[in-house]
Amino acid sequence: MASVRNVAIIAHVDHGKTSLVNELLKQGGVFRENQVVEDRVMDSNALEKERGITILSKNTAVMYNGVKINIIDTPGHADFGGEVERVLKMVDGVLLVVDAFEGPMPQTRFVLQKALELNHKVIVVVNKIDKAEARPKEVIDEVLELLLELDASEEQLESPFVFCSCRMGVASLDPDTVGTDMKPLFETILSHIPEPKKDIDAPFQMLVSSCEHNDYLGKLAIGKVERGIVGVGDTVDVVNFYGECAAKPFKIVNIFAFEGLKRVPITQAEAGDIVCLAGSADVTIGDTVCSKDCVEALPFVKISEPSVQMTFSVNNSPFAGKEGKYCTSRHLRDRLYKEAVRDLSLKVLDTDSADSFTVLGRGEMHISILIENMRRDGYEFQVSMPQVLYKEIDGVKCEPIDRFVADVPEDSVGAVMSEIGNRKGELVSMSSHGTRTRLEFLIPSRGLFGYKSQFLTDTKGEGIMSSVFEKYDTFKGNIERRQYGALIAFENGEACQYGLFNSQERGRMLITTGTQVYGGMIVGINPKGVDIVVNVCKKKQLTNMRSSASDEALRLEPPKIMTLEECLEFLDDDELLEVTPKSLRLRKIILDHTQRGRADFRKKNNIE
Repeated sequence: MASVRNVAIIAHVDHGKTSLVNELLKQGGVFRENQVVEDRVMDSNALEKERGITILSKNTAVMYNGVKINIIDTPGHADFGGEVERVLKMVDGVLLVVDAFEGPMPQTRFVLQKALELNHKVIVVVNKIDKAEARPKEVIDEVLELLLELDASEEQLESPFVFCSCRMGVASLDPDTVGTDMKPLFETILSHIPEPKKDIDAPFQMLVSSCEHNDYLGKLAIGKVERGIVGVGDTVDVVNFYGECAAKPFKIVNIFAFEGLKRVPITQAEAGDIVCLAGSADVTIGDTVCSKDCVEALPFVKISEPSVQMTFSVNNSPFAGKEGKYCTSRHLRDRLYKEAVRDLSLKVLDTDSADSFTVLGRGEMHISILIENMRRDGYEFQVSMPQVLYKEIDGVKCEPIDRFVADVPEDSVGAVMSEIGNRKGELVSMSSHGTRTRLEFLIPSRGLFGYKSQFLTDTKGEGIMSSVFEKYDTFKGNIERRQYGALIAFENGEACQYGLFNSQERGRMLITTGTQVYGGMIVGINPKGVDIVVNVCKKKQLTNMRSSASDEALRLEPPKIMTLEECLEFLDDDELLEVTPKSLRLRKIILDHTQRGRADFRKKNNIE
C-alpha cells in the first residue's frame, strides 16, 4: 500500500480553505490540463454555491510523489463548528489557514483549540499574501500568541509556516518571496504530518465520523480505519461507545476510497485509510464498526452543546397546505429527527403539543440553513423567534456569551461601540490596521440577534463581523429586542394599490400589489416602535363625480423584500414565520385583532 497522510483544513470563514483545496487538487494532478474547473469545486451543495460558504465537511484525496494525501475541507462559520469537531478524529494533522491581513479570528481560535486538544500536528498556512494590505510578519506573531494562549506544546509552537496565495496558486516558505507553485506546501505536509499508525495484525476497528446517503447503496459510513484490515464480504459489528444499543452485525457490500473528487471501489482497506463502507442502514456518526471477534467501541469526540433554540410547528395559518408538499406533524417530526442523526450539533425535542418541536442549534445561521433546506424539499411549517438557552450554575442564572469581532472603518467605530454597549457588550481589545479598526467584544448571544442589518447600516456596508461562543456567564439583564413595530393586515384578501398607498405612510411595506394576505399577517415595518393594523386590501370607492385629482396615479414605494435571515432577525416573541417552498410570511401568533389586544393588555398589566 502507498504511504498515506491524513489532514484537515481548518480556518475562520472566508480565509480561503476551499480555494486552497481547489489548488491542491489542480496541482495534485486530479484534473486534466484542458479541464475547466469551477471555483470552490468542493462546495457542491446548492446552498453552498449560492452563499459562498462551506456548510458540510467533505473528503477528497490527491497523490504527490507516490504519497496519498487524504484532505478534509471543513466549514469556517462558527455555527457549523460541530462539522469540524467530528472530522478531526479522522486526521493526524491540520492545515490552519489564516488571512494575511485579518489574522486569527474567533473561529480560528475555536478550531485550533480542538486540534491542539487532540494533539494534532499543525501547519500554519498564511493565505492571501498577494493582498495590498497583507501583513504576514505581524500575523506570524499573532498566531504564535494564540498558540501560547491555548497552551500549545513546545512541538506545536514550532509549527512550520507556509505563505500562500490560493488565488494565484503559489506557496513559499519565506514571507518576502512569492512562490511559483504549491510544491512547498506539499513538501511540508509530507515532512511534518506523520503517517497514521498502522497496526494491520490487530482486529479491524473503524470510528464512523460522517454518514451519507446513496440512492443505490443506502447509507455510507465514512471514517478512518484505526487498526486491522477489512474486505468486501466481511461480516462486522456496529457498536456504540456509550452503550446506547447492542452490537448489530452486518455484511460489508462495498468499500470506497477517495481519489480526487471521485470515490473508487476497492476490495480491501487497512489501518490508516479513510474509506466509505456500505452495507448497514443502522450505522450512525459516533458508532464503531469492528471485527466480530473483538467488539470494542472507540470514544467519540464530545460535540459542543447548542446555545440557541427555536420552535418548529405545523402551519396553522389561513393559507396552510396551499404551497407545501409535506405539511403534517408526522412529516415534520420525521424530517427533524433524521436531521438530528446526521448533524450532531442539532438536537430535537418533543413538546407538550403533538404539532410542535423544539430544535436546538449552534446559532441563527445553523438553524436557518436547516429551514432553507426543508423548504426546498417541499416542507411547509412555521417557526418561532430564536431564543438562547439559559443555564443555572451554582444557583445563578447564566447565559451564553459570544466573542464578537468587528472589523470596521475608523469613522464607524463610535456607532458600533454605542450599539454594542446598548446590547450589553463589553470591549475586550481594540487595534488599528491602516484605515480600519478591529474591535473585540464579549457580548450575550441574544444581543447579536437582529444586529447584522443594523451593523451593515452603521458601517455603510463596509464592516465585517464574526462571533463564536465563548462561555456561560451571569445573566446581563434585559436587552430591547427591536426598536420598530409591525404593520399588520386587517383582513383576508388581495393587497391593492389604493390600500398600499394609504398604508405606506405608516412605514416600509413588505408586500406589493396582488399579494394575498390574511388578517394578522405582518405586511410592513413601523419605525415608531408600535404595532399598527392597516387595511392593505381597501379599494377606492367609485363615484359618478370627477375631480382634477381623482385619476392621478398612486405612487408606491418599492417594498422591502426580506431574506430568511432577515425574517428571523425581525421576529418578536408574539410572532411566527410561516415557511413554505414558495413564500416567507411573517405573522402574529394570535391572528384575531380583538384577542391579540386583550392578550397584550393582560401581559402589560401582569394579569394571568
